Amino acid sequence: MTDQRTLKVMVVDDHPMWRDAVARDLTEAGFDVVATAGDGAQAVRRAKAAVPDVLVLDLNLPEMPGVQVCKELVGALSGLRVLVLSASGEHADVLEAVKSGATGYLLKSASTEELTDAVRRTAAGDPVFTPGLAGLVLGEYRRLASEPGPPAGADEPKAPQLTDRETEVLRLVAKGLSYKQIAERLVISHRTVQNHVQNTLGKLQLHNRVELVRYAIERGLDDV
Repeated sequence: MTDQRTLKVMVVDDHPMWRDAVARDLTEAGFDVVATAGDGAQAVRRAKAAVPDVLVLDLNLPEMPGVQVCKELVGALSGLRVLVLSASGEHADVLEAVKSGATGYLLKSASTEELTDAVRRTAAGDPVFTPGLAGLVLGEYRRLASEPGPPAGADEPKAPQLTDRETEVLRLVAKGLSYKQIAERLVISHRTVQNHVQNTLGKLQLHNRVELVRYAIERGLDDV
C-alpha cells in the first residue's frame, strides 16, 4: 500500500461545495488531493494527467456518467483504485459500479472518519462497501459465475499454474474476505497478500478483483 502521507487522491463530484468539502477533509486527513473535477469528461482528462492512486467518484455526473468514467480510467490507469461515493444505495447502481471496475461503494451519509478509512482501504485493494451492500455484491459475483460462459475452444491455452499459496489466497478472496482478514488467517503480512493477488491477476490475465472473484467462483474455490 502507498504510504498515506503520499497517497494521491482525486475527487469527482458535480456539486462544488460537496466536492470542496470532501477534498478538504481528505487533505486534512493527510492525503494528497492532486485533482478535482465536476463532470465526467473533465474527470477522465484530469485523472490521466494527475494519475491518482484513488479516485473518489460520484456516479451522477454531467457529460459522462460515473460508471463510464470508471470503465475508461480503470482500463487506462493500471494502478488506479476507484471508490464510489454516491447518494444512491440502489442495488442496480451498486452492481453497475462494481462491474465497471470500482473497488468500493460508500454512501454520502458516511462520516468523515468512514470516508478516510475507506480511501485507505481502497488504496490497499480491499473491497469497501457501506454495510449491507457487501453481501449483495458477493451474491452478484455468484450469479455471474453461474451463467454459462463461452464454449471452450480446442486451441484454448492451458490454464496457468498457480502456487499453493496463490490458490489459497484466491480461495479466501472468493469467500469475500478482505486482504487484512486473509493476512490474519494465513499469518502473513498484508503486503504479501497484495503481492500474491497481483501475481495471480498477472498469471490469469485479469484486471481487477471483480474478475478475480468470478474466476475463483467459476472454479468452485469458494466452496472449498
